[in-house]
Amino acid sequence: MYASHFGLRSEPFSIAPDPRYLFMSERHREALAHLLYGVRGGGGFVLLTGEIGAGKTTVCRAFLQQLPPDCLAAYVFNPRLTAVELLQTVCEDFGLGAIEATTVKPLVDALNAFLLREHAAGRQCVLVIDEAQNLGPELLEQLRLLTNLETSERKLLQIVLVGQPELQQTLAGMEQLAQRVIARYRLQALSEAETRQYVEHRLSVAGLGGPLPFDAGALRRIHALTQGVPRRINLLCDRALLGAYAQGRREADAATVRQAAAEVFNLPPRRHRAVVAAAALAGVVGVGAIVWSGLHRPGPATTLARADAAASAPTAASAAASAVPDGPVATAASAAPAASAPLPLAGLPSENAAWRELAVLWKLPVEQADACAASAGQRVGCFRGSGLGLTQLRQFDRPGLLALRDAQGRPTWALLVALDERQATLRAHGREMSVPLTALAPLWQGEWASFWRAPPGYARALGAGDEGAAVPALATLLAKAQGRPEPKTPPRRLDGALLAQLRAFQLAAGLQPDGVAGPGTFMLLNRAGGLDEPRLLKAP
Repeated sequence: MYASHFGLRSEPFSIAPDPRYLFMSERHREALAHLLYGVRGGGGFVLLTGEIGAGKTTVCRAFLQQLPPDCLAAYVFNPRLTAVELLQTVCEDFGLGAIEATTVKPLVDALNAFLLREHAAGRQCVLVIDEAQNLGPELLEQLRLLTNLETSERKLLQIVLVGQPELQQTLAGMEQLAQRVIARYRLQALSEAETRQYVEHRLSVAGLGGPLPFDAGALRRIHALTQGVPRRINLLCDRALLGAYAQGRREADAATVRQAAAEVFNLPPRRHRAVVAAAALAGVVGVGAIVWSGLHRPGPATTLARADAAASAPTAASAAASAVPDGPVATAASAAPAASAPLPLAGLPSENAAWRELAVLWKLPVEQADACAASAGQRVGCFRGSGLGLTQLRQFDRPGLLALRDAQGRPTWALLVALDERQATLRAHGREMSVPLTALAPLWQGEWASFWRAPPGYARALGAGDEGAAVPALATLLAKAQGRPEPKTPPRRLDGALLAQLRAFQLAAGLQPDGVAGPGTFMLLNRAGGLDEPRLLKAP
């Protein structure tokens, strides 16, 4: 919303794990070095701990991307499992497929046989468990027993535990396991100097070409209020820039940062702020009601007038983001917005009508048929998602259907064809309208759908151990996306190095690194590989 005001190309302080914004402080480099050293440590446990938001996932992502070619990695991101479920997950992540079992023995036997085969082939296996503070004593003991899998020369499995500081306390009470920790690192927060470097780095990546939009006092206060924790820095800086933007200023000072902190971190508010927030919220609701009436009012389809989008000084409504699905709650220190009256645009009456209109952009000959069924013959699938936010829609970067609802839950559909930091462009019946994001948000509850192009041989989502004609296509797409030569002998099974490459891509792209290649993964792989598909435009 504020990006163009500060001369930025994108949002600099999103908490989504975008690899473009990776900032490796000296502390993060040390943590990464400990992990890489531990991989060659001959077995046992490597421990990485740190406070919430300290950057453990950043280090973990870099670690998985820098693993040597002869290392295979399994990644468990949700360890709230039973011992049997945990071992089943590990076996699946290593490409052994789904193993039905009621006890741990068949799973341990299968895992041991796999580790011996990989050891004989000169490969090393690494198990990474994130959020490991959630592991209970029973699961930790089971993991300790896994480190007993060995030859006369070395341990067969290296285990990396990543978690919050309480993990250290849990291990302190388990002497046998604690003795097997060969490397440990406590990731500390950023120093004041590093906090400034972090802010400068993210703004630079976002396209900042002018002076820093924070003065020296603001930067000192940012560090003091966040204690150098990267995620807290992101939240605070994002809100502070939004506040400066709402006031029409090019720089956030210490007072703006303090006010932003009160909103983000729930510090004791000042009395007048509640009044301002109420005014801004009233403006959002008012504009939202106008847009909804424009969508449903009968009459000829035409363009909706934009709410003061070209004004040099932004209004409170254009700054408020309280209902944007993936955005922070914002209050503005200005009056309620003034919006020009909209002209009517009728939404599409059914989901299939919206699919047919989207098919025109894809040049699919669906005519009056069921659009999804007709598109399947063109090797094009229909994807439906819920609970999405604007960040995900920008990431998928393709036109799609928005399911819009009023307060009574009555549905209508429109195509999202363009999107920028301030507004979206919707299309229905071949006509378009531009809508401020603050007005769109109350109408949209995160339901989005679009076409996507499946690779040859694709019949269903590919998981660990799957075979089939789509696996070679997946290997080719991953090679293009990651800048590697295409494999000379295409693999026919999703396991080993290919599974590790898939997880690394998912982690870097901000997807759940579950090793399952479904529509979301292929949409981003197609985009990275330059496949000719419709893309979102920039809103006018």
